[in-house]
Amino acid sequence: MEQNSTLVSGEKAPMLTVEEISVSYGHIQALKKISIEVYPQEIVVLIGANGAGKTTLLSSILGVKTPSSGKVVFEGKRIDKASVDRNVRAGLCLVPEGRGVFASMSVLDNLLLGAHHNLANKDKNLARVYEWFPFLYKRKDQIARTLSGGERQMLAIARALMSDPKLIMIDEPSLGLAPIIVNSIFDILITLNREGYTVLLAEQNAFKALNCAHRGYVLETGTISLSGPSSRLLNDPGVKAAYLGA
Repeated sequence: MEQNSTLVSGEKAPMLTVEEISVSYGHIQALKKISIEVYPQEIVVLIGANGAGKTTLLSSILGVKTPSSGKVVFEGKRIDKASVDRNVRAGLCLVPEGRGVFASMSVLDNLLLGAHHNLANKDKNLARVYEWFPFLYKRKDQIARTLSGGERQMLAIARALMSDPKLIMIDEPSLGLAPIIVNSIFDILITLNREGYTVLLAEQNAFKALNCAHRGYVLETGTISLSGPSSRLLNDPGVKAAYLGA
């Protein structure tokens, strides 16, 4: 499934603004004055090789890592000094790289853990998750470690949805998955976006990601080297050479 790359921002204010944040690990500067914006009901993709800073950027937005400078604003409120718990309650969620599910727990228990910030709506959200991921209902009593890699990735996304997020951040969802499963993952992201969810996606599979997204940012060694509508990035000679094998 291919996403329309038309910008949806219009006259709306950004849902998320990252303004010139820098992040260091000891003497290594992982992010260098990074600035991005995400508007409501967009899919925005972060493209870059391993070590480019994609994961650090997502974790800094959530509050796992505190920037040494710059600021992060979510729905008009500055959040770069806030705790992860507070940011999750505000409507942020992160599906980490590596399909991080609780392997020894059942599918249902994994989903219910995702609702611990939003217990009042857990039944409604569980019904919606089962509608989008019907195989999870069939396997709700199955232990998560027995699922395939693609199924665990979908469970991780579904668990994040149980918190009723306003912005879903997803780190490398296609990593290590077969092409047919990758197609399913991106189809799901487009479906969720059309249901009203805003998505910030970090991904090495530039072709799939740009076809899914409205806009994109290219990260190289902790800086933004290029940004713009997905259609333009898909046709950019530098992007083609570096990430699309052209």
